[in-house]
Amino acid sequence: MTDFVTRFAPSPTGLLHLGHAFSALTAHAAAKAAGGRFLLRIEDIDQGRCRPEFEEAIHEDLAWLGVAWEEPVRRQSDHFADYAAALERLREKGALYRCFKTRKEIADEIARAPHLTPDGPEGPQYTGGALPPDEERALMDEGAAYAWRLSMKNARAILGDAFDKLSFIEEGCGPKGETGTIKATPEIFGDPVVARKDLGASYHIAAVHDDALQGVTHVIRGEDLFLAAHLHRLLQALLDFPAPVYRHHRLITDDNGKRFAKRDKAATLQAMREGGAKPQDIRARLGLG
Repeated sequence: MTDFVTRFAPSPTGLLHLGHAFSALTAHAAAKAAGGRFLLRIEDIDQGRCRPEFEEAIHEDLAWLGVAWEEPVRRQSDHFADYAAALERLREKGALYRCFKTRKEIADEIARAPHLTPDGPEGPQYTGGALPPDEERALMDEGAAYAWRLSMKNARAILGDAFDKLSFIEEGCGPKGETGTIKATPEIFGDPVVARKDLGASYHIAAVHDDALQGVTHVIRGEDLFLAAHLHRLLQALLDFPAPVYRHHRLITDDNGKRFAKRDKAATLQAMREGGAKPQDIRARLGLG
């Protein structure tokens, strides 16, 4: 047994498809080859979209594929207090601020500000800052909605020279062929939302927290999440979490070059299984032998 630990972390918002199968099988094979551990994690912090029946289907599909995982399975919805504690640590460091702006207000501000751009990895690269205390207090008293944003300016001040030295190891390949030691550039996100008043912590906070808690040494996932590693590396530094090795892999597409999505009913593992497919058929279609 080595210290190699990886995970497959789906969200139960729909049925698994061929893309999920490729990712799960790739991570599972890597763990077996290294004599390491393979974890299943259910990322269900979005309680409005996640469904128990989809979580059950995840277990059924993976078992059918021959994927084995350790028990117990960590379900993120059982651990909101953990993510709230991580957010509190960031607040205490001065890394977060409340943003009361609506999406339209942010779009209008970006249209007026040439130094801002709407083309960040998750939408607008908005940068701002905390309101004056009296204005913020008045909005809070009114019950106004807000999001917690990570201030890139404050993060840079907190980390000092270490901010510009952030990097991560890519053993796979990013969408533009990125591999090896990658300089982290979290500023491409602007000031990203890391929590909302009504929804709690974001995927980013929950993912880096759980990877650290569970001792994940290798994050193996699709190249569509490559840019997230830049932000995650910053969060790991701010929260004093270890940095895993990343291994991003190619995305699985249909005959027209289109990525599979949960809305593609015909491409779900459940539909294929009900249509008579065998696990070896799925592996062969994915080029996994």
